[in-house]
Amino acid sequence: MATQERALPTRSLTNDDDAVPDEDTSEVTKLFHERLQAWKHACGYLEDYVSATEKMQHSHAKEYEKVLKTVSHPLKEGHHFDQNLGGVAGAFDTIRSNTQGISNSHAETAKTLKGSVLPIFERLHTEVKNKTKELTKGAGKGGKLVDKARATSQKHIEQLGQHTASFDSAGGKIHASEDPYVLQRGVYHRLNKQIIEENNNRNDIIAVQNSFAQFEAHILTTIQNGLTQFNQIVGAQAEQTRTMYANMTSTAQQIAPDFEWNGFVQRNNQVLIDPNAPPRTMSNISFPNQNHRSTEPLIAGSLEKKGKLLKKYESSFWVITPSKFMHEFKTDDDFAKDPIPETSLYLPDCMVGAVDGQKFQVKGKDVSGSSFGNKLTMAHEYAFKAHTPQDAAKWWETLRSATGSTTNELPPTSPAVSRQPTSSSILAPEKSATGEYVEPTKVFTEADTRPQTTDAAALEAERKEAAYAAAGPTDGVATHSKV
Repeated sequence: MATQERALPTRSLTNDDDAVPDEDTSEVTKLFHERLQAWKHACGYLEDYVSATEKMQHSHAKEYEKVLKTVSHPLKEGHHFDQNLGGVAGAFDTIRSNTQGISNSHAETAKTLKGSVLPIFERLHTEVKNKTKELTKGAGKGGKLVDKARATSQKHIEQLGQHTASFDSAGGKIHASEDPYVLQRGVYHRLNKQIIEENNNRNDIIAVQNSFAQFEAHILTTIQNGLTQFNQIVGAQAEQTRTMYANMTSTAQQIAPDFEWNGFVQRNNQVLIDPNAPPRTMSNISFPNQNHRSTEPLIAGSLEKKGKLLKKYESSFWVITPSKFMHEFKTDDDFAKDPIPETSLYLPDCMVGAVDGQKFQVKGKDVSGSSFGNKLTMAHEYAFKAHTPQDAAKWWETLRSATGSTTNELPPTSPAVSRQPTSSSILAPEKSATGEYVEPTKVFTEADTRPQTTDAAALEAERKEAAYAAAGPTDGVATHSKV
């Protein structure tokens, strides 16, 4: 569809007899001047916008340098991460490079805006200024000449009116230069010059009006081109930033969930625990002095100990160690509970009695407590019962080799039980250091100090006589056998 050209507005004088119009000849010039000022300010706004954007881009470049510093240092404990591509360390390298790229893109954008886009609007601004000067020197100057010519014509018209008025009153006697005829011709001459100036000024203004459409089209085209380049530069920078951020995210998302873990396991396979290896067991553990001869018990097993209050036999785990201790434990399990002895008898300070079937006695102090408490502990007589007479004999033999002294006394029993000594309950005489036989020494217990019946006394006397007879001749000195 063809564009219809619009005719410029025309202005005609409303009064043809008015020789000197009272209109403002600079009205059109002022209007165009004001319009050029508007375009100049519009160009100034665009210059300021591009300049501020350039400064903002430059500032962003510096700010991204600060952002880059947050990841510029190597990762702490970085040896825990795989240094090859495709891992966390590679992802941070991508973040660093892209962040540096974003900073560089902002700096480059600022440089391009200042060097390419801003000059477009600065040149346009200069063109508008030049157009203003052209208008001032052209149509503006013509308007001034019209005003001057009109003032001159108005002056001569007033002079003609003055002398035509005095012509009637003066009676026809006037000066030659003041002759209304001459003055009228002068007015015609000035009016002609005025009209020439007005027409010249009119033609100049028409030329300005005609050129303004093209000039404004040039202004708009230049603005559009400048904004197009501005959009391309800033849009390219924004797209580059988006691409770099997308690259950071994509690199991180491409890391396999087990990539770092597999690399960590591979680098530390000498330190990490092998899940396929069998768990440790006590049977496979060894340590220094394990199974040393001092750790092997001389004898160990279950014995029943007679209680002090209820006088009932209760079973416990007892052991005699090479260190000549007789320890009592609740159980022989080393794992369920810390194996702290319930009772500890230091056998060199103890005395063991004779065996009576399954029973035997040991007299001594419990040293399982503290050193100070051990000093206050009184000696007690412990009555034991083995499961069989053979077990009792084994325990007695072990005790005899470790205790400080032994006696032939039988454990106290009720009168209904036979007090006849047996071969297993009679101690064989021991040799002294000189090779002589020494009779075991009698050690009195609390039971010995208690009153006894006549039958019990008789049985005790018979037992003593049998013990002395079995011991054989002595030197008459009763001593204890020390081990």
